[in-house]
Amino acid sequence: MTKADIVNEIAKNTGIDKVTVLTTVEAFMETVKVSLSKNDNVYLRGFGSFVIKQRAEKTARNISKNTTIIIPAHNIPSFKPAKTFVSVVK
Repeated sequence: MTKADIVNEIAKNTGIDKVTVLTTVEAFMETVKVSLSKNDNVYLRGFGSFVIKQRAEKTARNISKNTTIIIPAHNIPSFKPAKTFVSVVK
């Protein structure tokens, strides 16, 4: 399902025009991105949580050049679904 499919489905179910729904969906996604960039987690009850996970520094190999490189510690966004979400998907 794409963003356009989501917008169409919401517009069909609510009766709100597609332009308004698209603006709302994009504002939601932008708000989540901004919150995560500030290291603030986003919790949506019954749906799930958008959280920041910290990855430790690690050593890796560049096999084409046969060299060792160090990947620095960094943060990565992650989604953890709520129990009710998981039970519906099963």
